[in-house]
Amino acid sequence: MSTDEKDIVNKLSPRKMILPVALGLAVAAFLLYLNLTDTRFEEVTGSQCGEYGWVDANEDGVVNSGDEEEFVKVENCAGQYRLRTYQDTLGDIDWTWTSTMWILMALLGMVVRDVAYMYRIRVLTDDELSWKQSFRVIMLWEFASALTPSVVGGSGIAMFILNREKINLGKSTAIVLVSALLDELFYITMVAIVLIAIGTSNLFPINLQKTIFGTTYGTQGLFWIGYGFICLLTTAIMIGVFFIPRTLKYLLLQIFRLPILRRWRYNVIQIGDDIITTSKELKGKPVIYWVKAFGATYVSWTARYLVVNFLILAFVSHESKIISGFMEHLLIYARQLVMWVIMLISPTPGSSGVAEFAFSGFFKEFIPLGLVGALALLWRLISYYPYLFIGAIILPRWLRATSKASADVKKKTA
Repeated sequence: MSTDEKDIVNKLSPRKMILPVALGLAVAAFLLYLNLTDTRFEEVTGSQCGEYGWVDANEDGVVNSGDEEEFVKVENCAGQYRLRTYQDTLGDIDWTWTSTMWILMALLGMVVRDVAYMYRIRVLTDDELSWKQSFRVIMLWEFASALTPSVVGGSGIAMFILNREKINLGKSTAIVLVSALLDELFYITMVAIVLIAIGTSNLFPINLQKTIFGTTYGTQGLFWIGYGFICLLTTAIMIGVFFIPRTLKYLLLQIFRLPILRRWRYNVIQIGDDIITTSKELKGKPVIYWVKAFGATYVSWTARYLVVNFLILAFVSHESKIISGFMEHLLIYARQLVMWVIMLISPTPGSSGVAEFAFSGFFKEFIPLGLVGALALLWRLISYYPYLFIGAIILPRWLRATSKASADVKKKTA
């Protein structure tokens, strides 16, 4: 095993699971603790007693259900709102077959997501990988992503995984780069769609804004900076890959000759080489190739994002006014697109800790009082932790199997 291979295998060590698991569980526990003191004013339905009336204290025209200053107590149940605590919510939970169905739908969403990814990797490799190999590649790829910060990425590890499955290095490079491009194209187009559908007025939770030294930094600013950067980078790479690969590499090298950027010049040389290699690999691909790959990308990401909708539906009763229709579900979906940018810049492995906090901030208003911590944990149990444990199980056997296959090939060619 080469030094580079040893370094990659070390990065995939199951021991590295300890930090993300500990961070995630610690934040989930903290959120559960905070839920113990949560209160919320809910609009009454039917024969329920409304002990509070709403007054627009801050004159924003929005009912802030968690702000006690916006509600006044009234007599004879003449109000439209009642005060709820987490104990009230727990007492109201009525687990039904419908609740079970939505939990199963959330699990099915993750299965669909992975199957769509497996289908895409088969398309991108021109069916060189079997379904079994595709399963191993995707699980190990997700395992690597779960163990590394999103800002770092796992492209090098992904190329190593594909190369061990007998996909030549040039094609492995092309597959990893195209996979990233397809993911970014989904994000760019889907954000445009939801912005047209629902606008931006309710897209950015105000409770995530922070004031530092007199300047307010919020999710909206971070989102637009991140979205603009993704659009710019994706456009540049697409032009480079499909039209002017060598010119783009030359331009990048000239830019990174600047003293302030020179430290990253070696990395840019590698990126330029990857773009040229990818361009050669993708020449002559038919339209159906791209239709299948992009279609699988849309199915995969949509299934992944719908998991949150399904989990919330499992705990929200039909009588509740927390979620009243399609637009609320579209808003939940849209907020995940915003949250993805926040998770993308997280310095923690697999966004552990950051993801749970972000979940609370983005979706608290849609979740029954006192349950946001529990749902954040359940969401990660379904969408994150399985990849850690499946990857840890598969990795040792996969390394032995692919190492033996490589050794057999060397013997035959000797």
